[in-house]
Amino acid sequence: MSLIYLPHIRLNARIEGPVGAPALVFAHALGTDLSIWDGVLAQLPRRFRVLAYDQRGHGGSDTPAPPYAMGALVRDCEALMDHFALKDAVIIGVSLGGLVAQGLAVKRLDLVRGVVLSNTAARIGTPEMWQTRMLEIRETGLDAYVDGAMQRILGVGYRTNPALPYLRDLLTRTAPDGWLGCAAAIAGADFYTTTASLRLPALVIAGANDGSTPPDLVRETAELIPGHRFALMRGAGHLPMVEKPAEYAALLETFLAEIGHG
Repeated sequence: MSLIYLPHIRLNARIEGPVGAPALVFAHALGTDLSIWDGVLAQLPRRFRVLAYDQRGHGGSDTPAPPYAMGALVRDCEALMDHFALKDAVIIGVSLGGLVAQGLAVKRLDLVRGVVLSNTAARIGTPEMWQTRMLEIRETGLDAYVDGAMQRILGVGYRTNPALPYLRDLLTRTAPDGWLGCAAAIAGADFYTTTASLRLPALVIAGANDGSTPPDLVRETAELIPGHRFALMRGAGHLPMVEKPAEYAALLETFLAEIGHG
C-alpha cells in the first residue's frame, strides 16, 4: 500500500497484477477500508490489474473537513484510475462504493466497462435518516453507534458472527470527520435517473441478512439496468465479501468470464 499524491487529495491505495491486464477497481463501504476485499482478492486469479483504495476520510487516506459531496468521491476514484492509466475497468463497489461506481459509470464511460454493485442502491436511506445519524455521531461518537450498525450490517445474530470483532474495529477506528463527510455524501445522492440510463454489463449482489440495504432495495436498483445479473447471497449481510469471500469471488469470476473480461 502507498499514499498516492493526487492534485486535490492524498489517497491510500494498493495496485497489483500485470500492467496492461484487464482492470478491476474495488471501492469499499462507509466505516471500513480497502482491507474488506482481502479475502476476495486472495481467491481471484492473478491475471487482473487490481486497484483497491481507501476512500477519503477512511483508512490511510486524507480526511478533509466534512461534509463531502458524492461528486468529490467519484472524482477521487476517477483521478486514481487516471493516475494508474486504468481504462475499460470493472468497478466493484459496495454500499458507499456502489454509489461511487454508479456515479463514475455515468460520468466516465470510457473508464468503466462494467460494474458490480454490491449491497447498494441508487438512493440509500433518506436525508432525514442520515441527518439523525450524523447528529448522533457528533454528540456521542462512533463507539456508541457501533452496536446498531453491526446489527444492520451482520443481521440479528451479529453478536456471535465471526466477522464482528474485525468490523467493529474498522468502524471505531474510522475518523469521525471521515464518517460524517461520507455520510453527508450518501445523504445527498440520488442516482435513480442516471443509473437508469446505464447500458453496460452489471452484476448486482444482495445479502439476505442485510439490514442496511435490504435485498428488495438492491433488486429495485438492479432493475434500472437492462440485462443485469442479480445474485442473492444467503447467510450474509451488508458486507458479504467479508463473511463469504470465496462465494463472493466465485460470483465475480463467473460474471467476468461471461462478459469476457480477462
